[in-house]
Amino acid sequence: MLGDDYTQLKPVIGIHLLDFDLFQEPQHQNQALWCFEMRDAETPAVTLGEELQLNLLELRKADRLKQVTGALADWIALFKHWQEEDIMAQIANEPVRTAFDRLKALSNDDEARRLAFVRERALLDERSLLKDAHDEGWEQGIEKGREQGLAQGKQQGAIEALRQTAKNLIQATRLDDAAIAEITGLSAEDIAALRNKS
Repeated sequence: MLGDDYTQLKPVIGIHLLDFDLFQEPQHQNQALWCFEMRDAETPAVTLGEELQLNLLELRKADRLKQVTGALADWIALFKHWQEEDIMAQIANEPVRTAFDRLKALSNDDEARRLAFVRERALLDERSLLKDAHDEGWEQGIEKGREQGLAQGKQQGAIEALRQTAKNLIQATRLDDAAIAEITGLSAEDIAALRNKS
C-alpha cells in the first residue's frame, strides 16, 4: 500500500504454468519445478531472497516425472487430464474437484463454448491488428520521427483493433451494444454506428 513502511512489504511471487518444456537440455530433463530469485548482476552473492520470486512449473515434465505430490499433483492432473474421467475420478482435493466440475459444466454448454471461441478469435484479431498497427507505426515513425509516429500508429491501431473486435462480436454474437461497449471499452454510440454499417 502507498505510504506503508517498507518493512511491512509482502513478498511478490510469480507462478507460471507452462504447457511446454522450457528447459530442454539433457541435464534439465528431470526437473519440472523451478524457483528463480533475484540477485545483483555485479555482486551475485547479494540476493533479494524470498521477497521476489519467479516460479515456473513445466506441466508436461511434471506430469511425466510424477515427482510432485499432494494438492499440486492434483492441479497438474487437472490441467493435463481434465478430459480423462478415470484419472479425474481419483482426485479427492476439494478445490480441484470444484474446478473440474465447473470446467465440465462449461465444456458441456454449447453457448459458453461458442462465446469462448468468439472471445478467443476476437483477442487473436486484436493482437494481429495491434501488431499491424505497430509495424505501420514503425514505418511512419521513420518518416515523421520515430517516437511520434510509433505513438500515433499504436494509438490508431489500438482503436482500430477495438473496432474490429466490436464488429466481430456484433456479427458472431447476440450481445447488445452496452455489453459489447463494456467488453471493448468503446462507447455505446460507437457500437451503434458500427452495427448500422454492418
